[in-house]
Amino acid sequence: MALIKKHLEQNIEELPSFMTLEDAIDFFESNDDIDKKSYAIEEISKLYGGGDYLVSCIANSETDRNIATKIAAAIANMDPDNAPIESIMNLLKLHNAYARNLGISILRDFGDSIRYYIVKFLIGDDRDLRIFAINVLGDVNFAESRDMLIELLETEQDINVAMTAVDYMGEIGEPEDIPLLESLKERFHGDFYADFAINGAIKLIKG
Repeated sequence: MALIKKHLEQNIEELPSFMTLEDAIDFFESNDDIDKKSYAIEEISKLYGGGDYLVSCIANSETDRNIATKIAAAIANMDPDNAPIESIMNLLKLHNAYARNLGISILRDFGDSIRYYIVKFLIGDDRDLRIFAINVLGDVNFAESRDMLIELLETEQDINVAMTAVDYMGEIGEPEDIPLLESLKERFHGDFYADFAINGAIKLIKG
């Protein structure tokens, strides 16, 4: 049984233990007290399926920002093996910039634990998911981001996917990557968009 000290009343209030996720969620949603909500967030993060619920709260534009920030901190402290990483990645698709930034922050904390999910999307047949994975790499920017983009660009045939990667290569590429970028002009010969994006990335790399 957890305890919470009420500052004004100067008395100790017992907080419940939760046997089910539903009980914890009900407590969280039925209380406005910030300390009680914070307690519930921590308890929910420990329960099976709790991570997905907490991510849905971040995605909800009506969630108070202070609460959303506390939720993000609780998720970031979860064991990556139990965290709903794909759901967290989906936060980056939202129009809500605050929710997106919280998602980026969580993924940065997980670091290399998200590699599997990014690779899964990058090698998949879904073009939109490949573009999304590239955007995640650009936003999170962990140690292997450049290597993964290079590997993608060596074989990618979809111009939209390739040029999304090229844009990020302009930010994180190295001079030795320029021949690979030049080779894309042949792969996408005659496409003005490709030439423009590739030349822009090369210019940024050269400085």
